[in-house]
Amino acid sequence: MGILNWFGKSAPVVEKLPSGSFTVDRHGNVMATTIGSGYSQRLLDSIAQEVLSQFQEARAAQMPLTGLDLHFASLRITARDMQGGAIIFLSPQNTFATPSPAGKDRP
Repeated sequence: MGILNWFGKSAPVVEKLPSGSFTVDRHGNVMATTIGSGYSQRLLDSIAQEVLSQFQEARAAQMPLTGLDLHFASLRITARDMQGGAIIFLSPQNTFATPSPAGKDRP
């Protein structure tokens, strides 16, 4: 039975995080993007839907919300409201970078 388990499991896939910006209309349809085509459209759609829902909830609560800044451990999402749609900026954060030793980065 052990050999069947070996063939049945797939290795986890680690994807590179997207970097760039994209605009969406009020329905979440991507209008323009600077993000490469190698990224999952499903990921961009889910980010857009969450951002749009935050802006819609703020409007329903009569709270003036024009922008969002979300900081995750490895991704920063900045969004601005555009009359129902939004422009969304994605910037990956390198959490594994180590600072250079003192004096090494100076000439």
